[in-house]
Amino acid sequence: MERSLAQPVGVGIVAALVGFTSSFAVVVAGLTAVGATPEQAASGLLVLCVAQGLGMIWLSRRHRAPLTLAWSTPGAAVLVGAGAVSGGWPAAVGAFLVCGALIGLTAAWPALGRLVAAIPVPVAQAMLAGVLLSLCLEPLVAVAAAPLLVAPVIVLWLLLARLAPRWATPAAFVLAVAVVLVAVGAGDGTLALRPPGLALTAPELTLPAVVGIALPLYVVTMASQNVPGVSVLASFGYAVPWRETLLVTGAGTVAAAFAGGHAVNLAAITAALPASAEAHPDPARRWVATQSAGWAYLVLAVLSPVVTALVAAAPAGVFETVAGLALLTTLGAALSAALREEPHRVAATATFLTAASPVVVLGVGSAFWALVVGLAVWALLTTRSPRGARGGGVRVAGGRQWWPWRATR
Repeated sequence: MERSLAQPVGVGIVAALVGFTSSFAVVVAGLTAVGATPEQAASGLLVLCVAQGLGMIWLSRRHRAPLTLAWSTPGAAVLVGAGAVSGGWPAAVGAFLVCGALIGLTAAWPALGRLVAAIPVPVAQAMLAGVLLSLCLEPLVAVAAAPLLVAPVIVLWLLLARLAPRWATPAAFVLAVAVVLVAVGAGDGTLALRPPGLALTAPELTLPAVVGIALPLYVVTMASQNVPGVSVLASFGYAVPWRETLLVTGAGTVAAAFAGGHAVNLAAITAALPASAEAHPDPARRWVATQSAGWAYLVLAVLSPVVTALVAAAPAGVFETVAGLALLTTLGAALSAALREEPHRVAATATFLTAASPVVVLGVGSAFWALVVGLAVWALLTTRSPRGARGGGVRVAGGRQWWPWRATR
């Protein structure tokens, strides 16, 4: 391989490994929480890898830009908070379909994008922080219950967070795998390996699942993944083909839903690596890194049964610790954005507390009610929104505000 290609190809593989190992446990936990069996969770993980891999390969080659995709990690956290709904796993699959349809519809109907933009940033971010809280508390709960198993994972993550932040979560994952294998070898569990395969499910549409899963999943995916993903790429000088990207990710989400995938979207955090000079000095060649990441995800898809089997066999708290540590930065950013403006802290705090609570009303989980409570308190206490309080816009060069849903591409 020529030297000019070796650098972006290597960076793309690293980006895929970091993205996969840092959040797959959250995805498995979310799918399991809404009723997936281990086989169905493995199928969901597999099809998400395939959907985002194929989407990246198509978009990056077509536009010669590092348009990196990912599964919705915040969306998976929403699933953890939602838990089982009326109708069980088929109803959850129906909610995934609705979410994908809404993402695609946003491309064709800009008014839907403006509706999402009307949700104030503090409310949207506070809802995200609330659904992340329980996951981020897992390391504390786990280390208290099993310090010998969990403490080494936390210590390694902290050391690398200081010395090599990019590798902190992947290294913690590798150590967690070692802990699980030792525990299984000692007779504390069994490792049920299955060949890769799809577990198709006939979807059911139920009101509690649509309201309690599909709508919060859509809002979080748009507000916490797609719009920040545009911002990240804009900071490196790349314009996102907004409508085409939403059509690709919406179609990918719909196709993946039948096999258990919850949502595909623009990458936010991991998008920075393929788009940076680390991928290639020439911005016109960095799309190769995203191509490489896409192919790497197709390879990682084959490993989905292995990693879900590891999660199922793991002592309680081991992989939950890795997931919680990986989400700490996201939780901190969400809390910072939610509480930045002093006049809106009451509304943001009410949203956060509702989302973090175990409340279920009319069969609908706390994420939806957090939006209801937050918007109600916001409307009651806010007379005029200051500049920057509302969401949806992306700051690009020169301080100009760009609204993705107004784009024609």
